[in-house]
Amino acid sequence: SLYFYFYLYLYGIWPFSFFKKLGIPGPRPMPFVGTIDIIVFAHRMFDGRSPVLVLSDPEMIKAVLVKECYSVFTNRRVRVILHFILVFPSAKDERWKRIRSTISPCFTSGRLKQVIMTSGSQDHISDIFIYLFCFVFFFFCRFLAPYSLDVVTSASFSVDTDSINHPDDPAVVYIKRVLKLKFWPLFFLMIFPFASRLFKLLGISLMDMTSVNFFYGVLKKFKDQHQAEDSLYCKKFGKEAIISPDVVFVVGLTYNEILAQAFLFIFGGYETTSVTLTYILYCLAINPDALQTLQEEIDANLPRESPITYEGLMGLQYLDQVICEAMRFIPTAPRLERVCKKTVQLNGITIPEGTVVGIPVHILHKDPRYWSTPELFRPERFSKDSGEEVNPYAYMPFGLGPRNCVGMRYALLTMKMVIVRLLQSYTLETCKDTVIPLEFNIIFQPKQPVKLNFVPREQ
Repeated sequence: SLYFYFYLYLYGIWPFSFFKKLGIPGPRPMPFVGTIDIIVFAHRMFDGRSPVLVLSDPEMIKAVLVKECYSVFTNRRVRVILHFILVFPSAKDERWKRIRSTISPCFTSGRLKQVIMTSGSQDHISDIFIYLFCFVFFFFCRFLAPYSLDVVTSASFSVDTDSINHPDDPAVVYIKRVLKLKFWPLFFLMIFPFASRLFKLLGISLMDMTSVNFFYGVLKKFKDQHQAEDSLYCKKFGKEAIISPDVVFVVGLTYNEILAQAFLFIFGGYETTSVTLTYILYCLAINPDALQTLQEEIDANLPRESPITYEGLMGLQYLDQVICEAMRFIPTAPRLERVCKKTVQLNGITIPEGTVVGIPVHILHKDPRYWSTPELFRPERFSKDSGEEVNPYAYMPFGLGPRNCVGMRYALLTMKMVIVRLLQSYTLETCKDTVIPLEFNIIFQPKQPVKLNFVPREQ
């Protein structure tokens, strides 16, 4: 038994000499768990037994995310226990390029203008107001997430889900189940990565597979209906070019890739957008001066009785500044990752093939080397007239480079729309249950729900 514990301990610390051989300093990792519980200010960390090279130098970040993106740092770390329906975030090399080039035209200015005209996208906000009269304070995601879901399904699939008024709708119930991620398989694989094949065989995943399969079936039905109604559909997606009897080159998206992207739009719209909106409204509530300035801009440019237009939203400069500063103050994605495809040298540091490179966004956004008074919420720092230069490699709320968030403009438009409608009728205040400042757990989620007061504005 003594030999067993000795070899088990040896297994737990075996990879920890990785950075020492490269001459890279950092915190001392714990056996098996690494430095997963340490807020990283060093140049290295360990996710369990997996080494992660942490970069905080803007020039190195520029090389990883922009200059060497296509040649060396194209891919993200692949989680084997993810369902195939999440193919795009983990797609590699040429497959990722093909998917990206096919999806990008969906987010042009012309397409985004159609989102404003989508039936229900503005009407649903009035349903939120009904809830505000019933609840003085609550966790924002309870109503922001259904609104985001309704906009995504309406704009992307021409389907009116109305999940705000129908919280027991199967789509709402199942998307909530999907979001209840099981993190124990992830932590287990950090310690025993060879168990991934066993997890795949047993059907163990981060997500509830029943819920994922439900959306797979619904989206398959939507796709088949659109394909039957539009003969041009096959010309846009899923087309194959036969080069030779043995070589088939896929143009556009395959059948499963179409379903995967549709699911990602729903997943991102329901969770990521609503969480970001929650943080924005929280920042406004704890900074009443910024809130008042924003309401004055909205009142002057978009009267309450007038419809929201794309041009009107794009003209709200202070709203842009508020959103940018809120995403700096509390980033939704705290870390970016890329995998090195081949051994390369950056600034005298050798990065071996297969090394995971991490970029701590939440730390860079508060780094005093790149921000004046980073602990303060000051939207004016993003004004063109502020005189402050924002380092693009120290500010990455949507990622950076060719592999940044493909739906960034769509997400910003959705958030602007709901912020304007809410602040036209309500002002925000903190209450006795508001946690200031927010406290986050190890996976960068608030330990306590975000609770604020909604106060009706005078007509």
